[in-house]
Amino acid sequence: MRKLQFSLILFLVLTSFSKAQNKSGVPPVIAEKDLTAYLFVYFTGNAVEEEAVRYAISADGYHYYHLNNNQPVIDSKIISETGGVRDPHILRGHDGKTFYMVLTDMTSSKGWDSNRAMVLLKSTDLVNWESSKVNIQKTFSGHENLKRVWAPQTIYDAKVGKYMIYFSMQHAGGPDIIYYAYANKDFTALESEPKVLFVPKAKNACIDGDIIEKDGVYHLFYKTETNTPGIKVATTTDLTSGNWTENDNYLQQTKDGVEGSSVFKLNNSDEYILMYDVYTKGKYQFTKTKYLEHFTVIDNEISMDFHPRHGTILPITRSELKALIAKWGKPAAYPQINNNPALEGYHADPEVLYAEKTGKYYIYPTSDGFDGWGGYYFKAFSSDNLVDWKPEGVILDLKKDVSWANRNAWAPCIVEKKIKGKYKYFYYYTGAQKVGVAVSDNPTGPFKDSGKALVSNRPEGIKDGQEIDPDVFTDPKTGKSYLYWGNMYMGVAELNPDMVSLKPGTTKVIAVNDSYREGTYVIYRNDKYYFMWSEDDTRSPNYKVRYGISNSPLGPIEMPKDNIVIQGNKEEGIYATGHNSVVKVPKKDEWYIVYHRFSYPTGISMGDAAGFHREVAIDKLEFNADGTIKQVVPTHAGIIPVKKN
Repeated sequence: MRKLQFSLILFLVLTSFSKAQNKSGVPPVIAEKDLTAYLFVYFTGNAVEEEAVRYAISADGYHYYHLNNNQPVIDSKIISETGGVRDPHILRGHDGKTFYMVLTDMTSSKGWDSNRAMVLLKSTDLVNWESSKVNIQKTFSGHENLKRVWAPQTIYDAKVGKYMIYFSMQHAGGPDIIYYAYANKDFTALESEPKVLFVPKAKNACIDGDIIEKDGVYHLFYKTETNTPGIKVATTTDLTSGNWTENDNYLQQTKDGVEGSSVFKLNNSDEYILMYDVYTKGKYQFTKTKYLEHFTVIDNEISMDFHPRHGTILPITRSELKALIAKWGKPAAYPQINNNPALEGYHADPEVLYAEKTGKYYIYPTSDGFDGWGGYYFKAFSSDNLVDWKPEGVILDLKKDVSWANRNAWAPCIVEKKIKGKYKYFYYYTGAQKVGVAVSDNPTGPFKDSGKALVSNRPEGIKDGQEIDPDVFTDPKTGKSYLYWGNMYMGVAELNPDMVSLKPGTTKVIAVNDSYREGTYVIYRNDKYYFMWSEDDTRSPNYKVRYGISNSPLGPIEMPKDNIVIQGNKEEGIYATGHNSVVKVPKKDEWYIVYHRFSYPTGISMGDAAGFHREVAIDKLEFNADGTIKQVVPTHAGIIPVKKN
């Protein structure tokens, strides 16, 4: 992981705290760097067949392509009272993985004063939705003269820990007013009768509210229904206080009639887009802003292969995008989807395994994103093709499962062994700057710790460094297994047949030049042993992997003239490519390198915090005819799905 002692680490934690992406000191539920696409949810017109939810996707927030041939993705007749739905609003929940959608339950052919209900939907995959209908007039007394319920939207109110649904309602003889009510825990109904959220000081009608929070301030964009209708904004620091500061300026950049404004933040940017439905022209207008105050028209930068009405745009991750494409197909004009980073979220020090028992690949990383490398649990991920990875959850939690260490869970490795006809998995890891081992019958656990550290002291004669970064290697010639470890030195010892203890008298230090820092990894190919290690510091943009070749798993190591395995690619914004593992496709001379790098694109601007906000990537590893390794050029594209046979 790194060479610094704990006292200096503490200092670095304090000095780098302000530079980290996540201020709480723990990984965010969804890292902004993983939001790489957009989902546009909309309807298309006033005919009943057009009053339905449709989807489009975008890679950049500017160019949109419809899914499902621009046909509905949800059947309006099943989810609504009226047979039609309009004004879809979609929200990612505060847990990062649940989605909420609310809709106007209405068919315009029955008249603009014909609806009394809204539709609530919930999903965990953006494909399958559970729905409920909420008829305000039927549910709550005193609304006998209710004329319409329009354009509901949802926001999470952190102050009360609930989802607020806000919408406009009009009763006979009065104006449209924006109301709110909290949804119940299951998001199937409203907890209580709607209350007034906002009324303009002029007491005029207002509809189509859209709230976004920025720097602790809630911005409510709405359409005022005065003699001069248009988009305005009001702000508050307390959603339900009734204390709103109104901006009298109109925000739309057109003289045509507008409605249905919506704001979303561009991914990995400090810019926002305010868009609104220019319904008299059958199109949208897009504007851009940094501070939600001054808006610049960017219509000439926007393209769509459909004509949407009043909808919303949600930033999504690559895995969410892939789920949508798996269901409704990839638009022909949609750009290539990158496969790096291989895992979403912050992860580092990846160990890769092909398990004979299951016929699957597994990655075992350090759980990253904690300030000062402060993670305390390990996760696993599985794949059939080295591209599509499934989270398998936490497989070892130091605070719950380990008696001798409860912090600094780093750099695991694993080996599959067949013992007495049964597969066993031995998982070596760093805990509190010591090396431990846990055992399981399955590659995804549960793992049981051995109960004590396997390596807790430096080898004889070593005065600096840490007992971290284990690697396990089984020699195909002898069947013996070896454990490597160390920071600032490369330690090695033979493992006993039980795989949870070291053979006495076998510990030694393998000599490497000054490029060695940490992260030993050993592979065997064509009667040669390849030793790989990381050079420099994990917080350095120049962190890289070098290698040497030996005739023995115990050295000595010879250094090829050009011995860089992988280093950063500044032109692509890729930095700090280090601490790798390697996997061979079964029965093929086909190899892949799994490594970590600064999170892209945010890491390079984080300072020292980049060293604990890392992500895992995979690229192909190739050899020259003479057996030397071709230097790997790290990519954003990653690899294509790997076939085992």
